[in-house]
Amino acid sequence: MFTGIIQAIGQIKTKDMHDKGAVLSFASSELDFSNVAIGDSIAVNGVCLTAIEISDNSFKADLSQETLDCSIFGDLSVGDDINLEKALRLNQGIDGHLVSGHVDGQGEVVDRTIQGESTRFKISAPQNLVKYIARKGSITINGVSLTVNSIDTNVFDVNIVPHTLTATTLGLLNIGNQVNLEVDLIARHLEQLLNNNKS
Repeated sequence: MFTGIIQAIGQIKTKDMHDKGAVLSFASSELDFSNVAIGDSIAVNGVCLTAIEISDNSFKADLSQETLDCSIFGDLSVGDDINLEKALRLNQGIDGHLVSGHVDGQGEVVDRTIQGESTRFKISAPQNLVKYIARKGSITINGVSLTVNSIDTNVFDVNIVPHTLTATTLGLLNIGNQVNLEVDLIARHLEQLLNNNKS
């Protein structure tokens, strides 16, 4: 589990594609790898990945074809910036919201405007995810925990404060960019519970 509070920005160091997925390595001088072991989970742009190799300032992970298909990793290249968060530990506080690291789909930035000291992004979501997105509810964009301001049909908007723009890769987003989306975990479980009660 994760919180959606990004701990560091890193870069894609290597990307080796193969017929069943890919192996990527990620580097960051900002993330403390001293307490990371092989087999630990690290969220990269909101995708929970398992470390298979670790060095002082980087780690390597396998990505399945399913992960490549559901996320923006298929379009990312060596040198691109990524958001990093180590897995939540029981002695940590939760400043964002509970995030599983299982990306539900991809959204697209359709508008970016300055609003006071913040930046407002409008994101179009896949139609199958719209029912999980609620005004003032939680959503994760590229691993960042955010609050939905409003939603109209399949387009929702979020306000991002200057600190979040500089502490994450969201400040690099422009109109037309694809993003990883994870909807609220509780909304998904409620749907499953209600569906089971109907049968």
